[in-house]
Amino acid sequence: MTKDEFVERFGGVFEHSPWVAERAYGTGVAEPLTAKGAHAAMAAAFRAGTEAERLAVLRAHPDLAGKLAIAGELTEDSRKEQAGAGLDRLSADEHARFTTLNDAYVEKFGFPFIIAVKGLQKNDILGAFETRINNERDTEFATACAQVERIALLRLSSMLPEGT
Repeated sequence: MTKDEFVERFGGVFEHSPWVAERAYGTGVAEPLTAKGAHAAMAAAFRAGTEAERLAVLRAHPDLAGKLAIAGELTEDSRKEQAGAGLDRLSADEHARFTTLNDAYVEKFGFPFIIAVKGLQKNDILGAFETRINNERDTEFATACAQVERIALLRLSSMLPEGT
Protein backbone atom coordinates (compact mmCIF):
# COMPACT_ATOMS: atom_id res chain seq x y z
CA MET A 1 0.00 0.00 0.00
CA THR A 2 1.41 3.38 -0.94
CA LYS A 3 1.51 6.29 1.48
CA ASP A 4 -1.30 8.03 -0.40
CA GLU A 5 -3.46 4.90 -0.26
CA PHE A 6 -2.74 4.48 3.45
CA VAL A 7 -3.64 8.09 4.21
CA GLU A 8 -6.75 7.90 2.03
CA ARG A 9 -7.96 4.80 3.84
CA PHE A 10 -6.93 5.66 7.42
CA GLY A 11 -6.60 9.45 7.45
CA GLY A 12 -9.94 9.88 9.23
CA VAL A 13 -9.32 7.34 11.99
CA PHE A 14 -8.04 10.17 14.17
CA GLU A 15 -10.93 12.59 13.55
CA HIS A 16 -10.14 14.95 10.62
CA SER A 17 -6.39 14.52 11.29
CA PRO A 18 -4.67 12.80 8.36
CA TRP A 19 -1.27 13.89 9.67
CA VAL A 20 -1.43 10.97 12.12
CA ALA A 21 -1.73 8.44 9.28
CA GLU A 22 0.96 10.25 7.25
CA ARG A 23 3.46 10.05 10.10
CA ALA A 24 2.49 6.49 11.03
CA TYR A 25 3.16 5.37 7.47
CA GLY A 26 6.64 6.83 7.72
CA THR A 27 7.43 4.44 10.59
CA GLY A 28 7.08 1.46 8.29
CA VAL A 29 3.66 0.05 9.11
CA ALA A 30 4.04 -3.70 8.69
CA GLU A 31 2.21 -5.72 6.06
CA PRO A 32 -0.15 -7.42 6.28
CA LEU A 33 -2.05 -4.61 7.95
CA THR A 34 -3.83 -5.48 11.16
CA ALA A 35 -5.88 -3.28 13.47
CA LYS A 36 -3.39 -3.70 16.29
CA GLY A 37 -0.37 -3.02 14.08
CA ALA A 38 -1.86 0.03 12.41
CA HIS A 39 -3.09 1.29 15.78
CA ALA A 40 0.33 0.91 17.39
CA ALA A 41 1.94 2.96 14.61
CA MET A 42 -0.81 5.58 14.59
CA ALA A 43 -0.97 5.93 18.38
CA ALA A 44 2.82 6.37 18.47
CA ALA A 45 2.58 9.08 15.80
CA PHE A 46 -0.22 10.80 17.73
CA ARG A 47 1.75 10.70 20.99
CA ALA A 48 4.82 12.07 19.22
CA GLY A 49 2.84 15.06 18.00
CA THR A 50 3.22 18.37 19.73
CA GLU A 51 0.72 19.35 22.39
CA ALA A 52 -0.78 21.82 19.90
CA GLU A 53 -1.19 19.04 17.29
CA ARG A 54 -2.82 16.71 19.81
CA LEU A 55 -5.08 19.55 20.98
CA ALA A 56 -6.13 20.10 17.36
CA VAL A 57 -7.11 16.41 17.15
CA LEU A 58 -9.19 16.78 20.32
CA ARG A 59 -10.83 19.91 18.94
CA ALA A 60 -11.66 18.08 15.69
CA HIS A 61 -14.03 15.80 17.61
CA PRO A 62 -17.70 16.78 17.67
CA ASP A 63 -19.66 17.47 20.83
CA LEU A 64 -21.66 14.45 21.94
CA ALA A 65 -25.27 14.91 20.82
CA GLY A 66 -24.29 18.43 19.77
CA LYS A 67 -25.07 20.81 16.92
CA LEU A 68 -23.32 18.73 14.24
CA ALA A 69 -25.36 15.67 15.20
CA ILE A 70 -28.59 17.63 15.04
CA ALA A 71 -27.64 19.09 11.66
CA GLY A 72 -26.61 15.64 10.35
CA GLU A 73 -23.04 16.81 9.77
CA LEU A 74 -21.08 14.21 11.74
CA THR A 75 -18.56 11.97 10.03
CA GLU A 76 -20.05 8.56 9.29
CA ASP A 77 -17.91 7.00 12.05
CA SER A 78 -19.04 9.56 14.64
CA ARG A 79 -22.68 9.22 13.58
CA LYS A 80 -22.61 5.44 13.98
CA GLU A 81 -20.77 5.65 17.30
CA GLN A 82 -23.17 8.18 18.79
CA ALA A 83 -26.23 6.33 17.46
CA GLY A 84 -24.93 3.08 18.94
CA ALA A 85 -24.97 4.72 22.38
CA GLY A 86 -28.49 6.06 21.87
CA LEU A 87 -27.39 9.68 21.59
CA ASP A 88 -29.58 10.13 18.52
CA ARG A 89 -32.66 9.30 20.60
CA LEU A 90 -32.41 11.73 23.53
CA SER A 91 -35.40 13.32 25.19
CA ALA A 92 -35.54 17.12 25.25
CA ASP A 93 -34.35 17.10 28.88
CA GLU A 94 -31.48 14.72 28.11
CA HIS A 95 -30.44 16.81 25.13
CA ALA A 96 -30.50 19.95 27.30
CA ARG A 97 -28.28 18.19 29.86
CA PHE A 98 -25.77 17.18 27.20
CA THR A 99 -25.77 20.73 25.79
CA THR A 100 -25.15 22.24 29.24
CA LEU A 101 -22.33 19.79 29.97
CA ASN A 102 -20.78 20.22 26.50
CA ASP A 103 -20.73 24.01 26.90
CA ALA A 104 -19.29 23.89 30.43
CA TYR A 105 -16.68 21.31 29.46
CA VAL A 106 -15.44 23.25 26.41
CA GLU A 107 -15.38 26.45 28.45
CA LYS A 108 -13.24 24.79 31.13
CA PHE A 109 -10.88 22.68 28.99
CA GLY A 110 -10.88 24.25 25.52
CA PHE A 111 -11.81 21.02 23.72
CA PRO A 112 -14.92 18.82 23.58
CA PHE A 113 -15.65 15.94 25.93
CA ILE A 114 -14.34 12.78 24.28
CA ILE A 115 -15.22 9.25 25.26
CA ALA A 116 -15.23 6.01 23.31
CA VAL A 117 -18.96 5.39 23.39
CA LYS A 118 -18.97 1.82 22.06
CA GLY A 119 -20.64 -0.40 24.64
CA LEU A 120 -21.89 2.58 26.66
CA GLN A 121 -25.36 3.99 27.01
CA LYS A 122 -26.37 7.61 27.51
CA ASN A 123 -26.47 7.31 31.32
CA ASP A 124 -22.93 5.85 31.37
CA ILE A 125 -21.75 8.73 29.22
CA LEU A 126 -23.50 11.35 31.34
CA GLY A 127 -21.96 9.83 34.48
CA ALA A 128 -18.47 9.98 32.97
CA PHE A 129 -19.14 13.52 31.77
CA GLU A 130 -20.23 14.65 35.25
CA THR A 131 -17.17 13.03 36.86
CA ARG A 132 -14.54 14.14 34.36
CA ILE A 133 -15.66 17.77 34.25
CA ASN A 134 -14.19 18.02 37.78
CA ASN A 135 -10.70 16.98 36.60
CA GLU A 136 -7.74 19.32 36.32
CA ARG A 137 -6.88 20.29 32.74
CA ASP A 138 -3.69 18.18 32.49
CA THR A 139 -5.53 15.11 33.75
CA GLU A 140 -8.41 15.68 31.37
CA PHE A 141 -6.11 16.36 28.41
CA ALA A 142 -4.39 13.01 29.04
CA THR A 143 -7.75 11.26 29.50
CA ALA A 144 -9.15 12.75 26.30
CA CYS A 145 -6.02 11.72 24.38
CA ALA A 146 -6.35 8.15 25.72
CA GLN A 147 -10.00 8.11 24.64
CA VAL A 148 -9.03 9.33 21.15
CA GLU A 149 -6.60 6.41 20.90
CA ARG A 150 -9.32 3.99 22.05
CA ILE A 151 -11.73 5.37 19.44
CA ALA A 152 -9.02 4.92 16.79
CA LEU A 153 -8.52 1.28 17.79
CA LEU A 154 -12.24 0.63 17.60
CA ARG A 155 -12.42 2.24 14.16
CA LEU A 156 -9.40 0.31 12.89
CA SER A 157 -10.87 -2.93 14.29
CA SER A 158 -13.93 -2.40 12.09
CA MET A 159 -11.69 -1.86 9.03
CA LEU A 160 -8.96 -4.48 9.43
CA PRO A 161 -8.40 -7.94 10.89
CA GLU A 162 -7.47 -7.61 14.56
CA GLY A 163 -4.04 -9.27 14.46
CA THR A 164 -1.77 -10.05 17.37
